[in-house]
Amino acid sequence: MTAVGVGVRTEPAPAWLDGVNPVTKIVLALLLSVPLLASIDVTSALAAIVLQLLCLPLTGLAVVTVVKRMLPILLFAPVAGVSMLLYAEPGGTVYWSFWYATISDDSIALAAAVCVRVLALGLPTILLFGRTDPTELADALAQVARLPSRFVLGVLAGTRTLGLFLDDWRSMGLARRARGVGDSGAVRRFFSMAFVLLVFAVRRGTKLAMAMEARGFGSGIPRTWSRPSRVGPRDAMALLGGAAIMALAIGAAVAAGTFRFVWS
Repeated sequence: MTAVGVGVRTEPAPAWLDGVNPVTKIVLALLLSVPLLASIDVTSALAAIVLQLLCLPLTGLAVVTVVKRMLPILLFAPVAGVSMLLYAEPGGTVYWSFWYATISDDSIALAAAVCVRVLALGLPTILLFGRTDPTELADALAQVARLPSRFVLGVLAGTRTLGLFLDDWRSMGLARRARGVGDSGAVRRFFSMAFVLLVFAVRRGTKLAMAMEARGFGSGIPRTWSRPSRVGPRDAMALLGGAAIMALAIGAAVAAGTFRFVWS
């Protein structure tokens, strides 16, 4: 006879990035994003994306998970590039012009650079915080970053409620389908459900704030933390790796001759 386990949940295998302090991840996210704002070119952004994707095994995230979480950014990136495509300063061959809108070689290049840069700015956040536990983040903000405990606990409580919003949205969708009103009018249904979710958020936030105040979370008394949060050699390696990625990405743009400052 063989026994089959039902409903057994397996813990994900630990990844190298799991041992990096959450505060270090915040600094690393800034390190991987801010230098890209100094230039608008395709080369540096593409190089940064490729180098970051090469580090994907260190994050413990599956490729499918990263693609799903990148979908909103993939949809927003072309919107950001359209304004540059139509209203950037024209240069080179002009392909189309109407009133203030002009499509030329320079505007096409700038639109492509902006689209790729939006992806390069959003990818580090997904890779770094895809598996970060909110409680570990709160411990790090309080003990390493030395932020006020009241702010840290508020951030933790707000982060914990994000999953409830997803459950509420799913429940409302199922309830509407059960009543036969969830198969048509997608736009109208979206805005009506969003308004209901906003009402739920306000009510839940009010109750949560009152409960936390009643339990003394808003007092000025110094708090203790059950789990210590520290930085170590792995954090230094992560920061050095991030600096190396940015140096290689910007160096590739300089070598290709496409690097140009934003204000130039």
